[in-house]
Amino acid sequence: MIVFKKLVTVLVVLSVCVVFSVDAYPAQNGPVKAQGSSKLININTADSVSLMELPRVGPKISQRIIDFRTKHGKFKKPADIMKVKGIGEKTFEKLKNLIAV
Repeated sequence: MIVFKKLVTVLVVLSVCVVFSVDAYPAQNGPVKAQGSSKLININTADSVSLMELPRVGPKISQRIIDFRTKHGKFKKPADIMKVKGIGEKTFEKLKNLIAV
């Protein structure tokens, strides 16, 4: 029983350490998203790295955005980004104040 209590204590301490270390080192957990940024990202000219600064946009979605605008031309309005596979209304709601055309 003592061993079990020690194990539980160690697991709790490790869990707390993990939670706090994730917040302390965001750069190690992938690209920092532009949520707090006031800079708008132009979806007609942004490269893949810039597009990945947007929430819910990773390498695959950023490449789809680039491929879409290459094939169909420039986006006419920000809502046109919903024509890209993988970007629906919920994702657009998170993006709409961060993107421009």
